[in-house]
Amino acid sequence: MPPGSGSTLEFLSKRTWNTPVTNIKNIIKQTQFVVVGGIATRLYMPERMTDKLEILVLTDDAENIYQELVAGGSIKVGELSIGGSSWQLPDGSILVLESQQPWVREAIANPNIAPDNLPIIELPYLILMKLQASRGIDIGDLTRMLGGADETALELVRKTVKIYLPDAVEDLESLIVLGKLERGELA
Repeated sequence: MPPGSGSTLEFLSKRTWNTPVTNIKNIIKQTQFVVVGGIATRLYMPERMTDKLEILVLTDDAENIYQELVAGGSIKVGELSIGGSSWQLPDGSILVLESQQPWVREAIANPNIAPDNLPIIELPYLILMKLQASRGIDIGDLTRMLGGADETALELVRKTVKIYLPDAVEDLESLIVLGKLERGELA
């Protein structure tokens, strides 16, 4: 079988926002955040099934987010080993990831906006997060997002990774090639 023969180019180019997401902006109204994780990937690759809502906040703003969650009827479930916490919302659940990494302030200040008006992390920063997590599902997400990205987007990703995660530059290039192979763009 040739590379990429399991999916059509039409499927790989499709962007949807079919699965409803808790409108966290009804609860968190004051503190800035961005949606990350599997739900954020919907803007950059074909939607995959997930209802796990994850947001990223500056560590300095976490207490404000937590106060807003409590005021909105949410209950803290537990702490995350990576920094942050898990919450039960009135209509779902959420993971609040906290970070002080140098790029986080920029990522939160400049989101992309989803069809339902949620602030979504921009592709270069989502790539950083997925490279750092490096779970199997993250590697799959990386190849799909990078394979579908145009050259302008890829240059921004390369620049961002080179600045904030320079040890991953070579891995990034390999993931781009895998993503392009899946799309049949490389022979």
